Amino acid sequence: MPRNAERKEIESVCTYCGVGCDITGVVEANRIVKIYAQKDGVVSQGKLCIKGKYGFDFVEASDRIRTPRVARRFLERNPQLAERFAEKFTPLDDAWVTTDLETAAELAALKLTAIKNDYGAESFCAIGGARTSCESAYLFQKFCRESVGSPHVDNCARVCHSPSLKGMRETIGEGAATNPYDDIYEAEFMIVIGSNTLEAHPIVANRIVDMARTHDNLAVIDVRRTKLSRFAKHDCLIPFESNLLVLNMMARVILEEELYDEEFVRTRTRGFDAYREAVLNDPYTDPSFFTRIPGYEELARQIPKIAREYAIKRSMIFWGLGITEHLDGSAAVMAITHLALLTGNVGKVGAGLMPLRGQNNVQGACDMGCLPYYLPDYRTPEREGMMTPQLIEAMGEGRIKALFNMGEDIAHIHPNLNKIDRALENLELLVVQELFMTEIAQKADIVFGVKSAYEKTGVYVNAMRRLHLSQPLVQSDLPDDWEVLQLIDRKMGGDFDYADSEAVWEEVRRVAPERFSGAAYYRLKRHRKRGMQWPIYHEDTPILHLLDFRTEDGLGRYRYHPWRPRGMVVELLEGSFRPEEHTRRYLTTGRTLAQYNNAAQTQRSRKLASRYPDDLLWAHPDDEERFGDRVILRTEYGESDALFVRYSEGILPGTLYATFHHACSGINRLFGDEADAMILTPRFKSLKVEVLPVGDEIGCS
Repeated sequence: MPRNAERKEIESVCTYCGVGCDITGVVEANRIVKIYAQKDGVVSQGKLCIKGKYGFDFVEASDRIRTPRVARRFLERNPQLAERFAEKFTPLDDAWVTTDLETAAELAALKLTAIKNDYGAESFCAIGGARTSCESAYLFQKFCRESVGSPHVDNCARVCHSPSLKGMRETIGEGAATNPYDDIYEAEFMIVIGSNTLEAHPIVANRIVDMARTHDNLAVIDVRRTKLSRFAKHDCLIPFESNLLVLNMMARVILEEELYDEEFVRTRTRGFDAYREAVLNDPYTDPSFFTRIPGYEELARQIPKIAREYAIKRSMIFWGLGITEHLDGSAAVMAITHLALLTGNVGKVGAGLMPLRGQNNVQGACDMGCLPYYLPDYRTPEREGMMTPQLIEAMGEGRIKALFNMGEDIAHIHPNLNKIDRALENLELLVVQELFMTEIAQKADIVFGVKSAYEKTGVYVNAMRRLHLSQPLVQSDLPDDWEVLQLIDRKMGGDFDYADSEAVWEEVRRVAPERFSGAAYYRLKRHRKRGMQWPIYHEDTPILHLLDFRTEDGLGRYRYHPWRPRGMVVELLEGSFRPEEHTRRYLTTGRTLAQYNNAAQTQRSRKLASRYPDDLLWAHPDDEERFGDRVILRTEYGESDALFVRYSEGILPGTLYATFHHACSGINRLFGDEADAMILTPRFKSLKVEVLPVGDEIGCS
């Protein structure tokens, strides 16, 4: 038989970031041999980033979890269960035994039921859901709330865009992107703030770069010079933790120079007068404040220029975790929406608000109700649960006894990892559903191997609210996430009874009608390449807020929050920030193009693993003689492994930038519990660290 006799080309959706590119998988003998994007792909535009194009080897990786695993330590702690199921276990190594799916599910159900009976339903929590389909995310929160009876469910939005949801819902009633990506081509001006777009969301960045090259209409605001800034008309480098400061200054310029849209403000917003007074009477909203900040004096001229251009043109604002992962992330998002409300740059073609979501289904997981304070369709629950940092605290105190974790490596990508390690050790049951033995899986009692996105059918919602119905590129006999949940529910005496993923989705359409009532599978199949943007009734809705905002009265609201002096800005004002005299630096973190999140998938793809096989640290060239080739970073919470250092003029003096993809680097051990005041998203984008040169010491590589 010729090699390509069984060759198939199957359309689906990329498994990586929130851009949600349409893909075509080339499959031979049930093996992916190539992935590409169709030229008429609405999201991809026929292009894929390096991860989407080459990052599929993980599907066949030799260390995939193919059979459920049970930790020997769990069996030692539960001798009755060990004895009852002894004949069902097969030794794997010193730490694990394997078993069949039915036995693993029964073990989980029996132990979970015992914990519920002994300590109550609220001793259980569930964290995860953004790395799998909407169907599984929906059943995940339903399992937590209904099968067990606990309100404590959360997802990875806690460490990324929860402030976007909070800030946007407070001001315009909906916490999602307002426009499709292609509206970039209709925008006259663009601001990208706190986003390394070319590396984190490259297919969106392609559009931004196209317009910036043609029209010179891009402003980039960040604490370091990103790759996107090469195309910027306004390359605006700001001090750490000054996002809110800068945004409020822009509002003042627009108000003082009367550049706001009076008609829009009058007819579509409320609370303007009080907001205006608050801004104009705040001493920290005057851009001239930066003339007093050594090294940042140019901002006093740059900020008014950006504000003016934004106000008088049809403009879009894009932001990422460089906005949200701060003490004032939610307030900064509100400040962004204020700018749109002032200028009428929302609810129009080519004018809108674009939070750039990180994971492939983080928007969908939130839409499905995988949050402690929202049910599906963002309805309010009768009982509000705890957020992840509160759950970690409760685990440490012994109030949470059981954790169900689905595709969220909290033992790697969350902050204060030493504290998390201690909290997890305090649990009586940790169940994990994963593809590989990640950091959290290694700490589990029971591990279920499940299908990857390329092996199953399901709905994914990307960063612009677009639903894509995936279909399997290859066939697998592993269970889907929702199937494991259904099996455990039944063994606990529950009534989950779904024949397939479509049956789960039909229930989603009924319980979340405001967004999904018209999104039947047959329609999503028909529009697989194009996708459909929620809310979906008879047709979809590419642009939100055309006539009204999604608030009770349809009006946008101002929620002014002043910037509070702290950190780097205060040190610069006082003259106490002198990096030439000490080894303490301000650190921010982020992604690199070739790796993704905890690298569980990308490090198992041959063409990606060789690119950035270690986490790297970037510093300013002035530090090269002092730091050398390798350093350790240290804070009061922990320290990193030895990191390779690269030097770049894009990093400002006294600051550092590091990636966090590889668990062995220990980057997130540096961070404590400091978080957004409203929504507890950790402060990953600003931390004072001590730098310890270590020469050629061997690191985690």
